[in-house]
This record gives sequence, structure tokens and C-alpha cells, in this order.
Amino acid sequence: MNPEEPMTIEERYQYLRRMKKRYQKADRQERSRLLDEMEAYTGLHRKSLIRLLGTDLQRHPRSRERGPTYGPDLREIIALTAQALDYPCAERLQPVLLSTAQHLARCGTFSLTPEQEEQLARISVTTLRRILDSIPRDKPRPLPRSPQDRNPWRRDVPMLRLPYNLQEPGHLEVDLVHHCGLSASGEYVHTLQMVDIATSWVEPVAVLGRSYLVMQDAFLVILERIPFPILELHPDNDAAFFNAHLLRFWQERIPALTLSRSRPYHKNDNRFVEQRNGFLIRSLVGYDRLDTVAQTCLLNQIYGRVRLYFNFFQPVMRLVAKETCPSGDGQSARVKRQFDRPRPPLDRLCETGVLSEQKQQELLALRETINPLQLREEIYQLVEELFSLPNAVPGVTEDVFQTLQCLQIRPPSTTAG
Repeated sequence: MNPEEPMTIEERYQYLRRMKKRYQKADRQERSRLLDEMEAYTGLHRKSLIRLLGTDLQRHPRSRERGPTYGPDLREIIALTAQALDYPCAERLQPVLLSTAQHLARCGTFSLTPEQEEQLARISVTTLRRILDSIPRDKPRPLPRSPQDRNPWRRDVPMLRLPYNLQEPGHLEVDLVHHCGLSASGEYVHTLQMVDIATSWVEPVAVLGRSYLVMQDAFLVILERIPFPILELHPDNDAAFFNAHLLRFWQERIPALTLSRSRPYHKNDNRFVEQRNGFLIRSLVGYDRLDTVAQTCLLNQIYGRVRLYFNFFQPVMRLVAKETCPSGDGQSARVKRQFDRPRPPLDRLCETGVLSEQKQQELLALRETINPLQLREEIYQLVEELFSLPNAVPGVTEDVFQTLQCLQIRPPSTTAG
């Protein structure tokens, strides 16, 4: 044992049980020396050690349990803060609990006293987990039912897996989420999602179909909104990303852009965007079929709020190291992962220094004007409205130009459906 490392209570009792036999057999001078040694190792006072050595050194339950440290008022604040962040786990919530509660207090959701702020700052993850387990949550929303390379434009694009520990913003994984329901026939809505590896910044856009026209429009929307330069795109092998039109588009827009792609049938090569597909897109929209202009436009209204909600407020845990540890049976091994302190993507982006001072102040000022609890309610209200919209009528075409957000030129005879 190292005297400089504090013992746990169980270690202290185990150590004293071993020392008790030597202490009882020792003479007066030896007992004094043993007490000096035990005082150095345990950090206990000499009189406390003498008193403990006269007992059976077994831990006994309290005759009277202590009262709760955190009262119902603080539990109410924790409940509203957790609801505002969509009930993250205690490990993600604890680092941002105080700052988010202060933000909600400035928005007028509740009032905070200095004593409550001090309690929110020192609450442990374990205690917070117990409080979260006792909080009744929203009624769960029923989700709908789930249901060789011949492309010449892909041949010169390298297949690789981007490192998880990239520190520079701008390396984005790209994917399309299909909202086709039980049938992939006809035209239907897709979600184009881009996720930055270094900061976890997300940019989702809904498109009707996957033609070059709507894909270009979605990329133009993202280029207007994303606050940092795009250095690299890493999609899967979908032909919607690799065609002459889009490759020309990127060459004109960002000549120095690096393009890479994942290996076929290796979804984990795009692990960051795949995780967000489930966490952000499927958890909200589910697996229903969406195939109308109205659904596409409403979904883009939802995504406009989702990107603010996630990028500004959702604490994200980022993997910083992983180690393969052999197991005891000698057959299999387990991976030990280490994560950094959870922070929202905006905070991570500001820490990189890639933003100008003016742009950083604009984003931080915008966050101060948003109430995350109210924003979350708006998102779910729009999702309920989305589920109430009817699907496309067979034989009736949908005008894809009505879904475009950046391109305004509309040939009168062009429709999609």
C-alpha cells in the first residue's frame, strides 16, 4: 500500500483486521510503533485507531439513516434540466447540469438560489443516477413498424476508415437515411446527414428522392449553415454521392476537398454518422414511409430545430483512448474505452479555435436566446404533425421543386413521383 493514496473504508477495515493480531501480541513500545504506522497508512487519529482495535472491526448498519441531502425543489430542477436535454444518462448530464440549469433559469423556466447552484455543482454521478431513475418521464411515443462496384466515379476514390481521434473540424461522414416504409418502390423522402468527427456537429437535411437536383440543393443548404470549412467528405458507396454531376459540383465549390469512402458492407467505417442516424433520425421519425412535398418541407422544419438542439445543448461523450485487455479465460479480450468530459458540439467547436471571434460570439449569443425545453417541445409537436400528414396518392405526381431551399429556378414541366 502507498501511504499517500487514501484508502477506501473497506480497505481500511481489511488493513486494521490484519494489524489487530500483531497489535494484541505486541508490548507497549511495539504498540506505539504500530499505531504510528497505522496512523500514517489510514489517516485516522491515534485515539480512533485504539478505539477501533478494541472492536470486532466489522461494519454495522446505521441505527438511523441520514435524511436526504437534495430536497424536492432541487429534484424538480434536475427533472426539468434532464427533460430539456431529452433525458441523457447521468454521466453525460452531470458535467453540464449546472450550466444548463442556469441557462433555463435565465429563460424563466424556474429560479435558482445560490445554495441550489452549489448543490448542482457538487452532486455526484451516482446520486444523479438515482434521482434520474426516480423521475417519471414523458409517455413513450409509439414508433412505426420497421422494416460489385461498377460505378466508374468511385474507382479513383480511396476506401478507408477515418480515425476516431481527429482533432481538426471539417472531416465529415455522410449518409442517406431512407424513409421508404415497407416498400422501396417509387420516390420517397431521404435524410441527408453529415457528422463532423472532431466536434460531433450534425447537419441533417430532408430531400424528396435522390436526384442530383435535390442532393445539390441539400449540400448547398449545409454549406450555408455549417460554421466551419469542409475539408473531407466520407460517404458510403451510394451512387447518389458518386456521379459526374456531384463530383463536378464539389470540384467547383471546394477544389481542395478530399473525398474518401467506406468499404462495401462495412457500416462501421461510417460509425459516427450511423450512430446519429439511429439516435437523431430514427428515434424521431421512425420507419414510416414519407413521400410527399408537405412531409419533406415539414421534416426540414424539424431538422432546422434539431440541429440547434443537438449542436448547442446536447452533451456528447467523445472517445479519447481504447485498449484491448486480455480476459481471464485466455480466449477472448475486452476493449477498455476512455471518454472525455461530455460537452455540446458548439463548446467543442469553440475549443478548436477554427472559428473567427465574430462567428463564435454570434453562435454563443444565439444559444443564449434559445430555451432548450421549449425547443424540445416544438420538435415533438412538429413530429406529431408529421405523422398526421397523408402519404402520396398513387398516380398523382409530387413537384420536387417545391421542396428546394436554395435553388429557385423551376422548369414548369419537371416533376418527380
